[in-house]
Amino acid sequence: AAPPPSAPGEPAPPAPPQPLQYSLLLQHLVGDKRQPRVWDPAVLGGIPCPPKSEEQKMVERVMESCPFKAALACVGGFVLGGAFGIFTAGIDTNVGFDPKDPYRTPTAKEVLKDMGQRGISYAKNFAIVGAMFSCTECVVESYRGKSDWKNSVISGCITGGAIGFRAGLKAGVIGCGGFAAFSAAVDYYLR
Repeated sequence: AAPPPSAPGEPAPPAPPQPLQYSLLLQHLVGDKRQPRVWDPAVLGGIPCPPKSEEQKMVERVMESCPFKAALACVGGFVLGGAFGIFTAGIDTNVGFDPKDPYRTPTAKEVLKDMGQRGISYAKNFAIVGAMFSCTECVVESYRGKSDWKNSVISGCITGGAIGFRAGLKAGVIGCGGFAAFSAAVDYYLR
């Protein structure tokens, strides 16, 4: 029904209130009038990516698994430890040294043999520590459901404590604290 016409001398009745612009904006952003938009990186200037195939998803799942991460850290630790062992043997003046005859010069074969033994020893140790740390960090991350600096500190403490515990409780506590501090420093530097 239309409002009754007002007399010529009377003021006009007030107009119905208009919705605020903020309310209209909210209806378009949150309400039923909201239009879902498909995210297209090409529109924003990005590189368009096709959807991932099932094989790509499977490879991603394998590469994100704890056993794969542990194996990768083990292989990387072995290579890095071997290189570090050979390097330290190369600069050590006692490589090939015979304590029974201190004035004898070691042969190249003896020096290379000692360098190889030290390289293998370091490689095994680095591989074990790398696999332990990586596996522990992956398990802690899976348990906590978060990926932050606390994971590396917790796994560093567990790994250092397990390695040091072979020499006793005090060494285990020191190993836990030292490895956790080292892990925190590395994580802080890399992030």
